[in-house]
Amino acid sequence: MMLRRDRLLLSVTLTAIFTADLYFVLLPKLRHRQPGPDDGGCICPSSRGTNFTLAGYSGLTAPWPSNTTSMDLQGMGVRATDNLTDWGSKLERLFAQPLYNIQTPELVLEERLLQSEEVMGYYRRKVSRWERHMKLYSEAATLLEHQATFDPEASWLKFHLGINRYALYAREDPTIPRLLKDMQSTAVISADYTQDEKALKGACDCTRVVKPSGYHLKLALKMQNFGKAMFKPMRQQRDQETPDDLFYFVDFQRHNAEIAAFHLDRILDFRRVPPVVGRLVNLTGEILLTTHNEDLRSVFFTSPANNTCFFAKCLYVCKTEYAVCGSPDLLEGSMSAYLPGLSIAPRISIPNPWIRSYTFTGREEWEVNPLYCDNIKQLYPYNSGNRLLNIIDMAIFDFLIGNMDRHHYEIFTKFGDEGFLLHFDNARGFGKHSQDEMSILAPLSQCCIIKRSTLLRLQLLSQDRYRLSDVMRESLGGDALQPVLTEPHLQALDRRLQRVLKTVHRCVRRLGEAQVITTDFVDTSAMPESVKPVSAPNKER
Repeated sequence: MMLRRDRLLLSVTLTAIFTADLYFVLLPKLRHRQPGPDDGGCICPSSRGTNFTLAGYSGLTAPWPSNTTSMDLQGMGVRATDNLTDWGSKLERLFAQPLYNIQTPELVLEERLLQSEEVMGYYRRKVSRWERHMKLYSEAATLLEHQATFDPEASWLKFHLGINRYALYAREDPTIPRLLKDMQSTAVISADYTQDEKALKGACDCTRVVKPSGYHLKLALKMQNFGKAMFKPMRQQRDQETPDDLFYFVDFQRHNAEIAAFHLDRILDFRRVPPVVGRLVNLTGEILLTTHNEDLRSVFFTSPANNTCFFAKCLYVCKTEYAVCGSPDLLEGSMSAYLPGLSIAPRISIPNPWIRSYTFTGREEWEVNPLYCDNIKQLYPYNSGNRLLNIIDMAIFDFLIGNMDRHHYEIFTKFGDEGFLLHFDNARGFGKHSQDEMSILAPLSQCCIIKRSTLLRLQLLSQDRYRLSDVMRESLGGDALQPVLTEPHLQALDRRLQRVLKTVHRCVRRLGEAQVITTDFVDTSAMPESVKPVSAPNKER
């Protein structure tokens, strides 16, 4: 009797151990190998190979992928072959996915920002005016002389001509690597304050300024090929975090944040950040001895350590900022490509509906009203089209980089209400890797809508084979100032990505997938052959 009882006890024990092993070990491994709806808040369509095309808004022509491209949506864009081999780098495998190979149709004139003949005439006139001005300075002994040439094939000019209603540049545009290289190495022939800072000169009422000056320290540099870039010098060491007691609107502008934001924007396939690259600038040879602006020259000095320094003297006489210094002349910074001038490519600046209060005590309506988005949805231009969805794209981007300073956004007027939002001026990102500011996600959590293509790319980047921190590290590895981000900042990207997916998951549980996920591509495999779109040439990617 005792023996039977021992056998029974042993059987129960073994059964319990086997059940626990199955539940806690085998099942999680199976879930990992076959992603499902519970993975990081993943809300995936049915599992089947399919061709897809982006859905248009308001009757506008939209991009489509090659008909030969198939996609396993259950695997969030991961082709089955990826399970068999780890070919190439993670970044290369990511960009080989169908979600990153959506082609645009042949662009019509109205869909291009600029026309070649008009642009060439405009810039030739600017070059002639520049050459006339240079004659006035030819006898100035304090200025370095550089031979400047206008090249119709220059990378910055090709970048301007490539801007269209879908993005700032095409996915595989060879111009962008050329432009990054040129901004990193081309000789600087002129330095000056940026136009927005010049416009503030003489305005002494600090209460009228959106953000206190002093923290603005940026210059417009003209290069030998007449390209133009905005230079933001290094203000903070990579491992420094923004102090807890510092308000977001007086935070430092970080050059490495500008660089990293460009790479993240490209990885998310938004392509709404102008190209940015890191560069070591000679403060004496490339700024002090090339500028014609006496105000700028007056803020240069030599430190007790014999280093060349300069500071941002507030142009409207509100306050003076601490200096930055070279070592002894070299100082690293970011070089951001300028967009076409407003006279040929007008842009409008629009207040962000989720703007923050730029005071020490104020709060905005969205911070206290949980139904705020319902009101926004009734207002033009957020009551139709894709503007609100683009705002949510921007909020997700800002949350990933930790940018609380998105008080306005800009669009090209030519593309109207359906134009994309420009994601520039990202220097206040990547300030804190140890904190996730959830309020930045308010547009997503309050409106509970997201583009399907955006969600699928986020889900793709949450997978081990395409982990966001890994592809960012690889992408940033090509910059001259690497490492651009420290490991804690890279790890914070993965953590924040999971928070975004969980926010979407909560919305879907509350409202349903159909109401939350907006279809911006359609399944072309189910269409009759007579109505399927024809793939655009590869060069128009």
